[in-house]
Amino acid sequence: MVGAFRFHSSEWLTGGLHLIIIAVAAQAEDAAVWPWALAAMAIVSFFAWMASYRRYRQIHDLPTSKVASAAQGYVELFGRSELLRGGSLASTRTGLPCCWFRYYIERRTSGNKWEYVDSGESHEHFLLVDETGECVVSPEGAEVMTDRKETWTQGDYRHTQWLLLPKGTLYAIGEFSTASGAVGAFDERADVSDLLGEWKKDKEQLLQRFDLNRDGEIDMKEWERARLEAQQEVRRRHAEGRAATTEGVHLLRKPGDGRLFLLASELPDKLGRRFALWSAAHLVVFFGAGGASLLMLV
Repeated sequence: MVGAFRFHSSEWLTGGLHLIIIAVAAQAEDAAVWPWALAAMAIVSFFAWMASYRRYRQIHDLPTSKVASAAQGYVELFGRSELLRGGSLASTRTGLPCCWFRYYIERRTSGNKWEYVDSGESHEHFLLVDETGECVVSPEGAEVMTDRKETWTQGDYRHTQWLLLPKGTLYAIGEFSTASGAVGAFDERADVSDLLGEWKKDKEQLLQRFDLNRDGEIDMKEWERARLEAQQEVRRRHAEGRAATTEGVHLLRKPGDGRLFLLASELPDKLGRRFALWSAAHLVVFFGAGGASLLMLV
């Protein structure tokens, strides 16, 4: 979610659950609720510790490989992010060229609170480049951590976006493979048109995805956004096709066995320390809340 959206949103969720538990216990008139509230906090912290510690160990234990000599399988790579040759990707919110983006849109309610409207992220391939070669990165399913986060308000809408920029630091853990074959031909315009045609068949889903003002119609601005997303999806599919058919192309993607797939714009040592600190913090809360719960029950 970094702005690591996925990991940091889970950390915020953990803290949010703790606050909810405390608030519920504070509003209860019976003091007997507190031992169970503390026990619930301990359980939440235990699972949060497991997630943070798992990430720390994978970053700490996995040796960094070079693209040219990396073994097939689960690897750690470090280099810089670059766009594919001839490729182009821009944030749908600001139009800024990037290798990856994620956005989150909220709307102010009559009660002056923010409610979810829409979110999304790019799946277009890009490159990880080091001094020995380059590897195509398929970001779909990745936990992306980036320090490039922007938030702004337009009228009653609040927009937040996270970006991985070209020529930026890129650390990656994932499934590495090298494909071979012959390059095929792709028709982007025709494929975009076909994809939009598929989306039109399901009007309810189309409105849910692109009708931002919820007026039951897709206006020109909303249709342009749909076209851009269709274009990005087609480019992602084409990149996958090229990666699977071009001789000697290295590809990094989500492991099929559920292991961590991480992309980050930070040095691995700094990233490892961050997960270690989160892990320690969750462990302190686990023992503190759990111990207090037991003492109150005795």
